[in-house]
Amino acid sequence: MSFKLLIFASLAVVTMANKSPYKPGYPAAKYEDVPLCAKNSTKPWCLDDEVYPVYDIQKALNQYYQEVLALYKDLKVVTSNSVDELKDLSEETYLCPSSTAYVQPMRAINVDGKWRVIVNKVESYNYLFTQTARIEECDIDVGSTCPLVPSCYESKCVQKNVFHRFLVFDPYDYYFPFAIENFQLPASCGCVIGAFFP
Repeated sequence: MSFKLLIFASLAVVTMANKSPYKPGYPAAKYEDVPLCAKNSTKPWCLDDEVYPVYDIQKALNQYYQEVLALYKDLKVVTSNSVDELKDLSEETYLCPSSTAYVQPMRAINVDGKWRVIVNKVESYNYLFTQTARIEECDIDVGSTCPLVPSCYESKCVQKNVFHRFLVFDPYDYYFPFAIENFQLPASCGCVIGAFFP
């Protein structure tokens, strides 16, 4: 009897020693290639999103309110002076025509090329989280000659971009689903002037 018990105990020890420790099986993050809101657009951001996860964001904001508020306040302090407040645009002349808008993107492509959910127009504890960016896009095809530059100069219109920092929501991060990430958005339409050809 003791011999059988010894063999059984030895087998149990060998079996337990070969088992790898348990690791929780969290699903891998699955980022969509292109979200539904951007299917019919060439822009790297969405201003309207029918499947925006507003309730998931609100729930997470309520859970991590103090931590997110600290991130959000830091974001606002650092970026508050990033755009000069112009008083009058009527006297300005641009060498390449452009359109300017103030936008509150719901999703955008970050600098790593991934579509991210931006925390925008979501309320938590009577505080409305908003993030606005000024964009300026060329109205003329990029690379075409600057309309106001004489033809004796080589010139072309170029789209210039600037980096914006946004508070984003990551539904696949189980520990803290918020982060500040960088996004590149159009900032101005410039004119590059080259050599003079008499």
